Amino acid sequence: MTYTATMVRRNVKHSLRNPSAMVMTIALPVVLLLLFVGVFGGALRLGVAPQGEYVNYLVAGILLMTVGYGSTTTAMAVNRDMTTGVINRFRTMAVPRSSLLAGHVLGSTARTVISVVLVVGVGLLLGFRPTADPLRWLALLGLIVLLTLALTWLGVAVGLAAKTAEGTSPFVFVVQVLPFLSSAFVPPDSMSGVVRWFALHEPFTPITDTLRSLMLDMPVDSGVAAVLWCVGLALAGYIAARALFSRDPSN
Repeated sequence: MTYTATMVRRNVKHSLRNPSAMVMTIALPVVLLLLFVGVFGGALRLGVAPQGEYVNYLVAGILLMTVGYGSTTTAMAVNRDMTTGVINRFRTMAVPRSSLLAGHVLGSTARTVISVVLVVGVGLLLGFRPTADPLRWLALLGLIVLLTLALTWLGVAVGLAAKTAEGTSPFVFVVQVLPFLSSAFVPPDSMSGVVRWFALHEPFTPITDTLRSLMLDMPVDSGVAAVLWCVGLALAGYIAARALFSRDPSN
């Protein structure tokens, strides 16, 4: 635990010295929230939330993207450690190998939770009116942490596998585009053909629907699917990251 705490502190210091990472994780989701509410909200409200404000529908999707942006920042940070020789230096020291990866994951989780709180705060200023009770807020936090662990471990694996920072671009692209092909911004029923089928079966749709249902005190019909997707992605990312971290650095 001592080594892991040291790595978390290292990660936090690097984040504070890298303002662009903080902007990607915190400011960009807020900008998207302002954009969709202020620019597109009037038009989208008619088809998405005729009985209320579009911001009530939108916030869950922005929270999803907040977690996604945080994971892409972690992928690039891990890749930087890998390509600059930091990880190889730690391999020669009496430091548990898992502590370096855990430091990145825990640091990313802390940043993401702070970002989520800020996004919800901005949403409240824009008219977001959640109706969740304390138990649902606790469940919401648990799901966000679980989703953060899932995407962050995937980001760690990508960062370890990529030869350069540019090699993480496919992961960044997927994490940024998939929310637009889910229920994050509009209901899948409003989509057409193959796009609708994809939106109904991709992992971000049940996760977003569950986040929205928890905040707005609606029936949580997709909760089990959301948790299973998060657990499955987290396990896949963790196993891949451990395997990549343990490989011979000369290969």
